[in-house]
Amino acid sequence: MKSLATEKYCGAHPVGLSGKTGRLIFSKSFRLKHLLLILFLLPFLCEAQLKGKVVKVADGDSFTLLVNETQIKVRLHGIDCPEKGQDFSDAAKQALAEMIAGKEVEVKAIDTDRYGRTVGMVTIGNINVNEALLKKGLAWHYTAYDKNPAWAKLEADARLAKLNIWSKKDPMAPWEWRNKRKKINSRD
Repeated sequence: MKSLATEKYCGAHPVGLSGKTGRLIFSKSFRLKHLLLILFLLPFLCEAQLKGKVVKVADGDSFTLLVNETQIKVRLHGIDCPEKGQDFSDAAKQALAEMIAGKEVEVKAIDTDRYGRTVGMVTIGNINVNEALLKKGLAWHYTAYDKNPAWAKLEADARLAKLNIWSKKDPMAPWEWRNKRKKINSRD
């Protein structure tokens, strides 16, 4: 009768015991299958899910979340709302505040930006806040960071309906506005 140690690579048993050390031995195909499974699942396992109360709305696309007595600054993923001083910046901030201020929300953390803010998808109940601002015409789809075609369509639909930002003849995207301001300030 064969021991597990002698059958370890016969294909019938992906796992066996080493006769010398008593350690488990995994066949190459067993290791490869599990490695591929781990690599496939890793992105899903790394996404953090935060739940907390919104304690401050800074502008149309960022706010502070209280999680277990810790304040976390959050930036909405994939959208960019008008900056302070741009048309509709107050309207975007007000719309975000009406949706989430003082309420419990969930944040699916995707990244951390250069300012240390958690960048994520925000939901309250079954409402995706990022998408809601696009639908209302209060945000641009930030294609430098998100390529979701459904979000591009939400922006296009708001443009066609001339909602808020899109009621203006030629609105300047916030990233262009920031670059323009940066150039003006560097000349001073």
